[in-house]
Amino acid sequence: MSGMFSGCSSLKELNLNNFNTNNVTDMKSMFYECSTLKELNLNNFNTNNVTDMRSMFYGCSSLKELNLNNFNTNNVTNMRSMFSGCESLK
Repeated sequence: MSGMFSGCSSLKELNLNNFNTNNVTDMKSMFYECSTLKELNLNNFNTNNVTDMRSMFYGCSSLKELNLNNFNTNNVTNMRSMFSGCESLK
């Protein structure tokens, strides 16, 4: 899923409730520069096997709400700049 929505600067809404992320290992730059995205619920994401979340939300400057309640980061080795540029995040 590395770079999956990267550069989607006009993306305002995104429903990922039915995404199966059980085997995903790389979420690097997944939402990179999604600058108009205001809310994102990733509560259903299974991140047990993810090792790279580097720059995952980098540049999401309009993002105010982010649900990561079920994120398991035990195997993540790189979170560098994960929330860089997320000035609106509460």
